[in-house]
Amino acid sequence: MSMATAPTEPQQRTAEDLVAEFDQERPARKLSPRVSVPVSLACAALSVFVLYAIFFPLAKGSQYYLTIFLAATLPLVFLTYRGTVRVPAVLLPWLRGADAHKETGKPARRDDPGWFDWLLAAAALAVCVYPLLEFDPFIERRQLPSSLDVLAGIVLIVLVLEACRRTTGWVLPAFCAAFLLYAYYGGLLPSDWSLAHGGFDIDAIAAHFFMGTDGVYGVPLNVAGTYIVLFTIFGAVLDISGAGKFFIDLSFAAFRGSRSAPGRTVTAAGFLLGTVSGSGTATAVSLGSVAWPVLRRAGYGKEQGGGVLAAAGIGAILSPPTLGAAAFIIAEYLRESYLTVLLYALVPTLLYYLGILLAVEIDARKQQTQPVVGEKSTSALRLLGRFGYHFLPLFMIIGFMAAGLPPFKAVVYATALQFLLSFLDPEHRMTPRRLYAALAEGCRSVLPVVATCAAAGIIVAVVTQTGLGLSLASVIVDAAGLFGDDKTVVLVLTVFFAAVSVSILGLAVPVTASFIIAAVIIAPALLSLGVATHEAYMFIFYYAVLSEVSPPTALAAAAAAAITGGNPMRTMMATWKYSLPAFLVPFAFVLTDNGSQLLGTGSLVGIVWTTAISALAVAALAAATGGWLLGPARRVERALCAVAALCLLYLEPVAIAAGVVALVLALGIHLVRRRQQTPAVPTTGENRPAETITEGHLPS
Repeated sequence: MSMATAPTEPQQRTAEDLVAEFDQERPARKLSPRVSVPVSLACAALSVFVLYAIFFPLAKGSQYYLTIFLAATLPLVFLTYRGTVRVPAVLLPWLRGADAHKETGKPARRDDPGWFDWLLAAAALAVCVYPLLEFDPFIERRQLPSSLDVLAGIVLIVLVLEACRRTTGWVLPAFCAAFLLYAYYGGLLPSDWSLAHGGFDIDAIAAHFFMGTDGVYGVPLNVAGTYIVLFTIFGAVLDISGAGKFFIDLSFAAFRGSRSAPGRTVTAAGFLLGTVSGSGTATAVSLGSVAWPVLRRAGYGKEQGGGVLAAAGIGAILSPPTLGAAAFIIAEYLRESYLTVLLYALVPTLLYYLGILLAVEIDARKQQTQPVVGEKSTSALRLLGRFGYHFLPLFMIIGFMAAGLPPFKAVVYATALQFLLSFLDPEHRMTPRRLYAALAEGCRSVLPVVATCAAAGIIVAVVTQTGLGLSLASVIVDAAGLFGDDKTVVLVLTVFFAAVSVSILGLAVPVTASFIIAAVIIAPALLSLGVATHEAYMFIFYYAVLSEVSPPTALAAAAAAAITGGNPMRTMMATWKYSLPAFLVPFAFVLTDNGSQLLGTGSLVGIVWTTAISALAVAALAAATGGWLLGPARRVERALCAVAALCLLYLEPVAIAAGVVALVLALGIHLVRRRQQTPAVPTTGENRPAETITEGHLPS
């Protein structure tokens, strides 16, 4: 793609490099062929095994399958991730310079695993295979483990924590270590303390976490080994068969000719591309490498353009039909179908993208952006007619689940359909080589999630075994009760404390881990105050995801800033402005009974009117943050819009009435002021010729 100016240093790095730097759950090593070939073969073989096990379940049950799955994936983590200490991704923009390569701990020489990595991989394989040698006797002696069982369990726990450290950093392993210490020393706490418990010795801890269906082989790993790995394979097949390129091209073709078209294009492309990548940071990077030149030509600043890219990218994992990895865990915890979780997310997703689109429209008017059209004028209808079949697998996933198929079979059938449809495009048909690449990439993409889920399972087991979740829930509720005895006040403050806690937790650990930890520690506090289980889990899910756009870490925004060359912190604040509705809407569905209808659980009439009121609230919020109504808005008008948004989102009659009054008052003041002003001659981008740029394409 041609550019008017030479690319800056951040733009010279590839999208793969940026994802490796800023995404918490992406491989960081670039292996030489002599190592990458056997690793790819192992990943492809594991993908085939997973697909086989879906239709021909192993006779010895799910724990036997998970033991094999971990035995195959854990050694690969040590081969594909570096063991060097990594600088947190958010600090990289400030460290980058002449010595940045050295400061980030990246070796300048060959990036293959060393002898110690191979030793760890061999040890991981040995301790994971050990239970398979005599699986039934191994399970039967869980209450009385042998010395070798205990030793193998301890080694496995240490290896899981090291694998987690390599993929996500020190924070999550430190959490796990603290919980293990609590399990061991909790019995020494004074008996009158709420956090005290009976205590567990080393034998009990090792047996519980290694020999049962809790701990390492608990629900998180089960979800990673069934649902998540299948969706990563699906995403790889979509990407390699040309779906990602089509989604970008379609977005460029659909929005053209208006000054807000570039922002709309990025928003739509982010939503579509997220179905392929499954990661907010990866979506922002992949989209930014194509769309940033368009945004720049339109008149977007570096920070503003980065904010649009990051907000659109993170919205991808808040949106059906794929959502983020934590959504599968929600379905497992709720004992609900994945389709039900998709329905829960539908209205909040619409409100999120409404907020972004309104912010884009406001910015187009404030910044006087100009339209950017393509040199190759391919219509959206022509693209849909030629390549619209890429949408079919996405729709079929929902259709299969609606027909009663479990999600893991639905995604396999959708993957097979995409494979067949790829032969309609000679450029991207799934040849044996491409099929092999998709199987290998799909498995490799799930490796960091496996390490995260296995480690998070340790925390879940400690919480459930010791009763820590209920104890901490009472602490949170009691803290809220210090500010008053009114039930509504206690609920509002508890929800606020929960939001802050999940946000802080999400700054340090990946989305999947922060959701799992919060689900077992913070959710009980909400449940104790009458919040429904699905409302509590969805609330936590949204705040776990939004940690990727929350200052001061905001990995998606930091990655976008690396592409645009903007200031990372200002880019984070711009992203926060675009995604603000997603921070407030979750409050709506946990604070009131009417708000729960935003999750699609009430009557059709109730869902419609609560959605309409919430949409009005999002519009008021966009006006408050963007400073625009029918024209530039002053402070008093923006303040009234902010009050209106907060009142409308409470979704109770009195609060709604107050919100409407505040919004009408803001509009009235705005109209009166505009009439008193002398009309100015417009100098918007509409009076300037449209810039021309070649339409963006993702690399094949």
